[in-house]
Amino acid sequence: MKIILKQDIDSLGTAGQVIEVKRGYARNYLIPHGLAVEATAGNMKSFEQEQKMAHVRSLRGKKEAEELADKIAKLSITIAMQVGEEDRLFGAVTSQTIADLLKENGCEIDRRKIVLDDPIKALGVYEIPIKLHTEVTATAKLWVVRE
Repeated sequence: MKIILKQDIDSLGTAGQVIEVKRGYARNYLIPHGLAVEATAGNMKSFEQEQKMAHVRSLRGKKEAEELADKIAKLSITIAMQVGEEDRLFGAVTSQTIADLLKENGCEIDRRKIVLDDPIKALGVYEIPIKLHTEVTATAKLWVVRE
């Protein structure tokens, strides 16, 4: 049976690919779970139309992300924190703190897009990568200074 994959499946192929599978596998697993549709002429046309619309949305999202990345690159964010011995912070600067600081500067970003391996616990200047789109990553400059 010929089917059109709606999602990437490791053992079969990528989304949008037309493949041949056994009838039982398609009818009992792939189609009911929404992973594929039968490869009829109507389904082929509608799937191509959906892919075109998704591509247009992706391009629009990428353009908006690039504009936001330019705006973030121009920013220099400063946060004043209390410090103890050896310039260690009381508490830490987390992705939520950075998201709040960016919001104050006019860039509303979800904290999950901020790539921060570990919370910042020392004074200094940090380059913080922000994943805005699959192809666009912005870098914000963060200054952590003594209060």
